[in-house]
Amino acid sequence: MPVIAVNTPTANYNVVIGRGLLPTLSRRIAKLTGSPATRLFVVTTPEIWKLWQRKFLASFPKDAKPVVLLHPSGESHKRFAAVESLLEQLAENKADRDSVLIALGGGVIGDITGFLAAIYMRGIRFIQVPTTLLAQVDSSVGGKTGVNLRAGKNLVGSFHQPLGVFIDIDILKTLPPAELRAGLQESVKAGVIRTPRLFRYMESESKAILKADPKALEKVVTASVKMKAEVVGIDERENGLRMILNFGHTLGHAIEAATKYKQLLHGQAIAWGMIAATLIAVERGMLGEAEAIRIVNTVLAYGPIPKFRAPAQQIVDLTGSDKKNRSGQRRFILPVSVGKVQIVTDVTEAEMLHATEQTLKLMQERGA
Repeated sequence: MPVIAVNTPTANYNVVIGRGLLPTLSRRIAKLTGSPATRLFVVTTPEIWKLWQRKFLASFPKDAKPVVLLHPSGESHKRFAAVESLLEQLAENKADRDSVLIALGGGVIGDITGFLAAIYMRGIRFIQVPTTLLAQVDSSVGGKTGVNLRAGKNLVGSFHQPLGVFIDIDILKTLPPAELRAGLQESVKAGVIRTPRLFRYMESESKAILKADPKALEKVVTASVKMKAEVVGIDERENGLRMILNFGHTLGHAIEAATKYKQLLHGQAIAWGMIAATLIAVERGMLGEAEAIRIVNTVLAYGPIPKFRAPAQQIVDLTGSDKKNRSGQRRFILPVSVGKVQIVTDVTEAEMLHATEQTLKLMQERGA
């Protein structure tokens, strides 16, 4: 069972990856907290709770069941109003400084639970139990938490590292195919930016991976988490190297905003964003055409990626409110080869518009 250490200046914790972890959660959490009597609160969605409540609760003694806080699913509910409601529920249930929150869900649940933990009583502990592939390979690791504003995604938040992360590959059995494929796009990203061996594996073994073969998925998840743990350990607060994790996110987040978070899953929007960034790199002469074709074809192999409706100019305009911008400059992560990227701050609006138009054309030809 792979155990990956995440070591940052503010926290050290492990990411445990395996099959059948849910039935062992109680003892694992007690070992982390140092006390089986610690009050636990699980934040999840009604849909996830319906699927996994029996197996989840079976792990805990009758007199130590976690308090369940339900939150509506979907990116549109990742807002302050939801956070305030959950904070009130914590207070009503007498959560204190020693309480521990458990995020049982995808990226939205993980981000919101981490933000709750960061601000409730000025900071309490929390644990990640990600239930989507996207959350397993990316958002559950690294301590980024937050919520959205109308102006943009994740504009309010905090860095707050979890106490631990437990990734149960078996949970992916109930994941809809579109959610699985969307999550795999984040692993394609991991391969492009820093892990060429992972990219080659995903390039050659797409059939086994898309069939959700447990061994193949465990290999993809483990390699993705190892890469992110290394990057976060070097740059916890995204002042340098960690920015490379945003490959595809500048235009990807703009696509999400332009479509009001209703037409695409996060990983699907990032897939189109990665293609657009790759096209910019080619136009600049930073990336060879053969490498670009490999990247684009591998992204598309983990589709079908849905089409969406949004004007190219609107998408470009929305990049202006991206939280990655600094001193008024849009930051792009552009590939220079498979496994290596460069942080660029001088991409022009004309370049973005051209790449977005090319991406929209490709979407019409090869999108779902």
